[in-house]
Amino acid sequence: MKLIDRYVGKEILLTASMAVAVLSLVLVLGNVFKQLFDLLVNHNVPLDYILAFIGYIIPFSLTFTIPWGFLTSVLLVFGKLSAENELIALRATGVSIPRVCYSLFALAAICCGICFWINVAVAPAAQQKMKEALFNIATSNPIAMFTSDQVIDDFPDTKIYVGSKNGPNLQNLLMYKTGKSGDPLEVVYARSGSLEVDKSNMQVLLKLINAQIEQRDENHSSDFTRIQQGIVAQNIVLPISLEDLYNRAKSKRSASTMTLNELITNLKEQPQGKQGKVDAGALSALRTEINKRYSFSLASLAFAIIGVPLGITAHRRETSVGFLFSIVVAFVYFFFIIIADSLKNNPHAHSDLLIWLPNVLFITLGTYLFVRLARR
Repeated sequence: MKLIDRYVGKEILLTASMAVAVLSLVLVLGNVFKQLFDLLVNHNVPLDYILAFIGYIIPFSLTFTIPWGFLTSVLLVFGKLSAENELIALRATGVSIPRVCYSLFALAAICCGICFWINVAVAPAAQQKMKEALFNIATSNPIAMFTSDQVIDDFPDTKIYVGSKNGPNLQNLLMYKTGKSGDPLEVVYARSGSLEVDKSNMQVLLKLINAQIEQRDENHSSDFTRIQQGIVAQNIVLPISLEDLYNRAKSKRSASTMTLNELITNLKEQPQGKQGKVDAGALSALRTEINKRYSFSLASLAFAIIGVPLGITAHRRETSVGFLFSIVVAFVYFFFIIIADSLKNNPHAHSDLLIWLPNVLFITLGTYLFVRLARR
């Protein structure tokens, strides 16, 4: 019996390792291209930044590729065992299908433990580091943050539109400075201007020529009769603080970048919304994220249960068929996760419970197919 466990376990482990490596490579390269393409085009990114970014994105990709790779290995290995009549030979000697799967379920449990560790601690910390790395790359050359025909809203309480850009020279600028209510308090327009970085004071100097300035009353920003129009400045320098930008980037964290302990702490603190009321949307998002960490960690077990009967039923040794099956099954599973995650801010959707649906569905269906197969 130990020989069977070693044989099946070895095949599953080798195939899963190769599948995880290939899938991780695809996801990492895709994310590197998606996240860094604009930065690579706009300015020269040092190699150490790129390597650090890849290192930070690998744990995040493993949350998907470990269960997906494990599913692929189950389909390929058991499809091959079925196609080459090895399962028939084992059953003829009195070895049942559940007994053949002992090593499989042991590896599934190990994968669940690894995924849980990655989901609750490693991936959130790496994702936060990745965002900080992207921010550091972008702000290492603040001029590159200004692009043609786009609104720059990275700076606190400031929105800037640039019509066109040629190096540090800008054309057709429109800048809004907003108050606490979000209404514009000052609107500045200039046909031309230039950018200069003052690193010693951590600020960007926006030098405008023939700027037209419109100011509103801070206490009555919606009262258009109080607008001061027609103010023209032939040459004006507007400093934009980078320090506020750094501080906001460090303090602003999404739920996906928090560890499980941080999520539970935030949930206990009950984030407050307007007028001192509990923000139901924020609470729902936190609960969904916490449940997602637990639910997603069980994906390998769900895939193991449903993968065995699907692999044996397919009765194919071709790798392409196994990969096709894995893509279909993984797509259905991740589709449910994505739908539930997209509804996390809606407390009426109960997304914290909906996030468990793919596991319940796959484990229930897989158990039914597995029992039926074992009784044959």
